[in-house]
Amino acid sequence: MRKFILAGAALLLAACSTNPIIDISTRSDPLPDRLPAMKSFGTAPYLVPGRKSNSDMARDFLELSFQLESGKKIETLTRFQGPITIALAKRGSNQLEDDLAELAERLRREAGLDIHVVKTGQPANIVIETLPRKELHATVPHAACFVVPRVTNWQDFRANRQSGKLDWSTLTTRNRATVFIPDDVSPQEARDCLHEEIAQALGPLNDIYRLEDSVFNDDNMNMVLTGFDMLILRAYYAPEFKNGMTKSEVASRLPDVLRRLNPAGEIAGTDGQKESSRQWIDKLEEALLSRNPRSRRIQSARKAAEMAVQEGWKDNRLAFSLFALGRLALGQEPATSIDSFQKAYEIYAYLYGKDDIHTAHVALQLAAFALTRGAEDEALDYVNDSLPAVSRSQNASLLAALLMIKAEALDYQGRHAEAATVRLDSLGWARYGFATDTEIRARLRETAALRPGVKKPRI
Repeated sequence: MRKFILAGAALLLAACSTNPIIDISTRSDPLPDRLPAMKSFGTAPYLVPGRKSNSDMARDFLELSFQLESGKKIETLTRFQGPITIALAKRGSNQLEDDLAELAERLRREAGLDIHVVKTGQPANIVIETLPRKELHATVPHAACFVVPRVTNWQDFRANRQSGKLDWSTLTTRNRATVFIPDDVSPQEARDCLHEEIAQALGPLNDIYRLEDSVFNDDNMNMVLTGFDMLILRAYYAPEFKNGMTKSEVASRLPDVLRRLNPAGEIAGTDGQKESSRQWIDKLEEALLSRNPRSRRIQSARKAAEMAVQEGWKDNRLAFSLFALGRLALGQEPATSIDSFQKAYEIYAYLYGKDDIHTAHVALQLAAFALTRGAEDEALDYVNDSLPAVSRSQNASLLAALLMIKAEALDYQGRHAEAATVRLDSLGWARYGFATDTEIRARLRETAALRPGVKKPRI
């Protein structure tokens, strides 16, 4: 289930600005009457699994496959038998249909699955139903989108949501699942839901915060299926496994499966990571739950960071705890926010380098802080270091937000022609990454308000 947590491209620093208001319409680059055409990413390159040793892959596979997000244990492996079909319940946008076709093609190519999209409205193993976000949230308030087994439509889900019919742990095989996605979100958010929810319909049902290169992680740093995820799914459907196998039976065959599928993993070093404590997960999720008061969320994020330090973690979990604290402290505890972002950036950069999607999420915030104090060169460094990773990760909303900051930094340096070109580029990506033109225009104004001498205008 994709949860509402800290959206990586959100830009919240304008609330901290103390600069005088300006009229954006007086700038040399006024907002266009018409936004440019939407940009979208082409076919993703074949992605390799990354840094994982096969011993670590086996550990992660078992934790992903035999436990739910709640911590409840799953006794036996379940999966679809034979060819797998996917269908939209009703016609969606052309972009949604294209993104679904691209995902199915990747699952065939990279995960080796016999999976195909069939005509809209036809019966299928996995059905994607779209409905208004307001209606979805009225029933499941804290989910951006989700997948459930056995039901055929929204009415079927609502009628059975209090029954055991929707309990994944009671399955003996998988025959049918339905993915529910809002129909009034950005193309990117709909695509992200397709990737995560279809992957969970097919295979593992758990999310693990320590996984740095996976959509099976509630940090939402990775939006589309990675090489790690494709290897997990390929292993999940290996002929050595079958429905009804226990964890110990799967564990006994898993080393040979991974040796065959990922020979490079035999020589990689182990990371030595242990499972996350339930106490830390609970504290972090308290921080991420939007219905909680902001003061409680900040306190929970601070405690999660402290617990990560006490556990001796120097990995993704500590960095994400600090990132969450930085985001939540924006506008309330500026010094805490900046310090947390800087520490998170240093950890991510040490672990994965500056050209990485994790550092890019933090770099957006640090670039915005730099812009507010007139350090445009520093802002440009953060942005330029991040752009390749964001493009590889196909995160259009983050790409648009970074390019908007770059345009403002260039304008501040008097490089107005370059700024106009970059800003126009940002708008094409924003059409894919944000839900409405109104949201895009608001984001432009918010970004412009970060520059010295500019305060967020009333819009």
